[in-house]
Amino acid sequence: MFSYRHAFHAGNHADVLKHLTLVATLRHLMRKDSPLTMIDTHAGAGIYRLDAEAAQTSGEALAGIARLAPPNAGDSAPNSATARSRQAPDAIVSEYDALTDYLALLAGFNRTGASGGPWRVYPGSPLLMHALMTEPARAAVHDRLRLFELHPTDAQALQAHIAQLDAGRQVGMARQDGFAALKALLPPPASGSGSRRALVLIDPSYEIKSDYAKVAGAVQDALRRFATGVYLVWYPIIPRPEAHTLPRRLRTLAQQAERAWLQATLAVGAAPGSNGLSASGMFVINPPHTLAAALRSALPRVQQALARGPQASWSVDTGD
Repeated sequence: MFSYRHAFHAGNHADVLKHLTLVATLRHLMRKDSPLTMIDTHAGAGIYRLDAEAAQTSGEALAGIARLAPPNAGDSAPNSATARSRQAPDAIVSEYDALTDYLALLAGFNRTGASGGPWRVYPGSPLLMHALMTEPARAAVHDRLRLFELHPTDAQALQAHIAQLDAGRQVGMARQDGFAALKALLPPPASGSGSRRALVLIDPSYEIKSDYAKVAGAVQDALRRFATGVYLVWYPIIPRPEAHTLPRRLRTLAQQAERAWLQATLAVGAAPGSNGLSASGMFVINPPHTLAAALRSALPRVQQALARGPQASWSVDTGD
């Protein structure tokens, strides 16, 4: 059950799609000055070393985020992308570039001094969400972040990383089944003005077939409890019936609940002699109205940078 370790896959093409979508979604949601509850059901270790043995062995980051990182990515000198990420959200919304924003956030975790060099760490979803909620333009809103991870080693690492943030009650972490934990968190607590807002990220490893059914069941229950929440689901695109069925099932659930949806996919093509994952998707229920355009601008550039075969492609579909 605990054979999957994300340290081998951190910064790969699937992470790029997942976190690009997450960051673009949160940028829009955080334009509103009311607290947001963010929930990550499968949080992993929180941050990963790209120069560690696991990442070096798989080489997935080298074929992923390393191809998108700008030259001298580790330089401490601010660049245009980093500067844009520090602006108030309202200042960049009219010309928002999701890929630039995402890369700027990563650069903030990789300040290695004047000599520059390749990025050495890759932040997972928990630390990306924390970085956004604590930016100067957002910190006073006091968003909440709730993280869940069952893997004993990753849960221990995540706990240590969260402790270093000194975030107090704004960030909570538990070694718990995220599918089960979600039930107790929806609907989210109301803000002082009475509004309730939540974003839920669901991205299990799918190492066991039952994860596909659990994802659909969790989304169905979540929509019943809190129909206006924003739900992001990552899934692999692989030759398995459950994998093909899941996005269709999610689309049906969104339509039954009369909620808008967005489905984005990224395929990088199969590398010669490789049996690894070559494509994945993100399904978003109640997506921000800006998300489709942001992804349609970013994904062609991502595909061009990460393509490793003629089957490389991207897509963004929406529905009401």
